[in-house]
Amino acid sequence: MTVLGDGAAALYETGPVPGPGGWPVTYEQVATGNLPVVEQPSPVPRLSAGLRLHGEYQGSGFTEPKYIARRGDGQVVQLSRLLYLVASSVDGVRDAEAIAHRVSARFGREVSGENIRYLVEKKLEPLGVTVPEGQEDDEVDAPRSDLLLALKGHRVIFNERRTAKIARSLAWLHRPVAVALVLGSAVAMDVWLFGFFGAIEPVLEVLDQPVLILVVFVLTVASLVFHEFGHASACRYGGARPGCIGCGLFLIWPSMYTDVTDVYRIGRGGRLRTDLGGVYFNVVFMLAMAGAYFATGAQFFLATVYLGHFEIMEQLMPAVRLDGYYILGDLAGVPDLYGKIKPILLGLVPGPRGDRAREEVAGLKKSARAIVATWVLTMVPLIIGELGYALWNLPRILTTMIRSLTEQLVGTGAAFVDGKIVEGLVGTIGCVMLLCPMAGVVYLSVKIGGRIVRAAKRATADRPRLRLVICALALAGLTGLSYAWMSGVTPKPLPKQPPIAPILQPGVPTEEPPPARQASTPDRPTDSGAPSDTVPGGPSGSAGASAVPSAGQTSRGASASASPSASASASPGRGATRSPAPASGGPVTEPVSSPPESVPASPTPTPSESVPVSPTPSPSPPPASDSATPAPATS
Repeated sequence: MTVLGDGAAALYETGPVPGPGGWPVTYEQVATGNLPVVEQPSPVPRLSAGLRLHGEYQGSGFTEPKYIARRGDGQVVQLSRLLYLVASSVDGVRDAEAIAHRVSARFGREVSGENIRYLVEKKLEPLGVTVPEGQEDDEVDAPRSDLLLALKGHRVIFNERRTAKIARSLAWLHRPVAVALVLGSAVAMDVWLFGFFGAIEPVLEVLDQPVLILVVFVLTVASLVFHEFGHASACRYGGARPGCIGCGLFLIWPSMYTDVTDVYRIGRGGRLRTDLGGVYFNVVFMLAMAGAYFATGAQFFLATVYLGHFEIMEQLMPAVRLDGYYILGDLAGVPDLYGKIKPILLGLVPGPRGDRAREEVAGLKKSARAIVATWVLTMVPLIIGELGYALWNLPRILTTMIRSLTEQLVGTGAAFVDGKIVEGLVGTIGCVMLLCPMAGVVYLSVKIGGRIVRAAKRATADRPRLRLVICALALAGLTGLSYAWMSGVTPKPLPKQPPIAPILQPGVPTEEPPPARQASTPDRPTDSGAPSDTVPGGPSGSAGASAVPSAGQTSRGASASASPSASASASPGRGATRSPAPASGGPVTEPVSSPPESVPASPTPTPSESVPVSPTPSPSPPPASDSATPAPATS
């Protein structure tokens, strides 16, 4: 064994040698156990899959600038300037210290690595902007806004590349000269259509032909697609990048959408142009339909123009999330008006909760706050009133819808069985049009009921007495409403009416048959001043009906049957029809007439039998009773 000298040993022991993890340690530190603390490398943050940073929200209605990011699942989140700078510095390579140096230089204030780690873990990860530490993939399961009136079930029709290509080819229509020509031509078209030609005549012609109904339906769908390209091309013209075009369910109605989230980084004028681009392209489509009419003379093109006006008016309504809603939101500079309903309403309540709500809307500018508050205070009473009115009329709504749907399904099925394919297809469209509102009623009832229950549970989580009071009030309200439904206090269902568009309802009678009444037995001679309703039928004549005939009824002499057991109805098939509704609005169903019972023939005619029949209906009022008694047979 070789022994080293003191000087050599000291030199060697104090020199650094590679230690665990590559950190330099000495033999003295190893011998004494006083090893340095090895710092683990800082984790590297990563953005979630599909995240897009759109930049500052231009023309914002907030006092502080807001920044917009869109997750891969389509959810848009608002970020403060600091959070946006952190997210924009995350590239999957820099650690927290490197991100801190970059953010400090751009933010103008010193930000430490510990600050970055806190912002990433506590702010960005819950929003789904960054991926949690230790997760292998980039997919996140972040919470989404549970919007009641939002599009559900998205399906892409035109991907981003195709949408951008078509939008680029149509962007020239948004130039000022083209816009002026289009709007001027639209005014001239409406003056001619409504003032001279007549807009309803083409619609009536379409309703009379099943094939034309299908053609107009196809053209209407085409106008919806063209409407979405109006949004995409306006977005492209303003300098933003349009996304995909797809379809989904709005409530339960099939609807289309265009991803134009990138417009938040352009000015307010560009966003308003994008919002109005859809209805502007509806006008362009109507001008094309008018040109097709002048070229071919087919009036169904003008019917499409007429229906296009209703589509524009529907889109401009700011009540639901259609174009009018986004127009109003961009005018106020607030991207989500519905999100401000709760804080504005709670801000009217005194107390701590009202103070917190007022702080939430305090970040809005005065002009934006006035617009949003006016919209909230207008929409909330309307929504509550509509819900209350729908609940009050729920029995008549369900009864009428079920009756109409049953007749529609039976008639459409009969059309297919009889080989009437076109009528059956048009009837199928009518079935869908009936099913959609029915499904919408169920969907809204479930969603609104669930939200109310969850909100009540949250508000009374630690207050059992308040929960008991709310449950008692809800039970009392439901009991009173149920009593109103069952007792008939609420309005009665509408009487059956002939269809306005018979083509959409194959197999449904287009005319309501006249009311049915049974014959009554004359128990005493009639007055001398009024003619009798009986018909002298000769040797085997039968008694006529005692009810006053309707306008569509034939003369009594022509309707008399030769058999003693014949029905007393004045026209075939009247027995099972309904009489006109009384003043109260409820339907009155007459019983089916039964054959009159045979009685011994009188040897001599009674005075009522000897009076001749008037050729016109009797002006006397109908009998006070709707009941019918058999008339005696005459000899």
